Amino acid sequence: MKKPTQSYTIWFSQRTGSTLLNNALASTGVAGNPAEWLHYEWNDPASYNREKLENIWQHGMTPNGIFGIKIGYEQPWIDAFRKMFNLSSEASSAEVWSAAFPNCSKHIFMTRRNKVRLAVSWWRAIVSDEWHRSAGTQPKECNLADQYNYDAIHHLIQESVMLEAALEDFFTKNGISPMTVVYEDFIQDYEGTVLKVLAYLGVQTEGVKVVPPALDKLADEYAEQWVQRYRSESQKGWTNIRW
Repeated sequence: MKKPTQSYTIWFSQRTGSTLLNNALASTGVAGNPAEWLHYEWNDPASYNREKLENIWQHGMTPNGIFGIKIGYEQPWIDAFRKMFNLSSEASSAEVWSAAFPNCSKHIFMTRRNKVRLAVSWWRAIVSDEWHRSAGTQPKECNLADQYNYDAIHHLIQESVMLEAALEDFFTKNGISPMTVVYEDFIQDYEGTVLKVLAYLGVQTEGVKVVPPALDKLADEYAEQWVQRYRSESQKGWTNIRW
């Protein structure tokens, strides 16, 4: 069974462009296929084993030996891999992760500055069941007129903040300085961002073609209405309006 010679992880919270980056990197044929491998058919940490892990290696690795995966920080996976490789409690979480994904020395952190727009995008995806839209395809038919929910959007803001706090804690405790990809910058400079990621991974970019974005934006008039409504309701009665 061929093991990866180099692994990297894209750490992300929802609606930060991670699938767009995944598709772009996979299309190059030289940067692995950093999909959410642990969230597909192998998504139960308690029943995990080496065979399933090696299966993931083969799915996420390109012929040059580079393997990629993307995930939000989830402690159950760290615990499962620690047990699988019989690592002591003294082993850091980064050492545990690198045991599961060999030579994982590169880490990419995907974030989005505007957490209100992140949460609205997340909520829109939940209620519409349209998480991604392939480039050039028609929008999924759904009625969003009465789907605004202040509490749900507020919860998703808090969830994204807590997830990023967990990731920041992981990086700090393990002395990791990840490459940070900011959603708002990524969508403004798609090709440039992809090339920067390839350079960070140490991949030769000469002759590598970056394909056009595989996904269209989902933001619409409903999303913008929800952003402005949440913005207004959250600051109702405030003396100092922040936004």
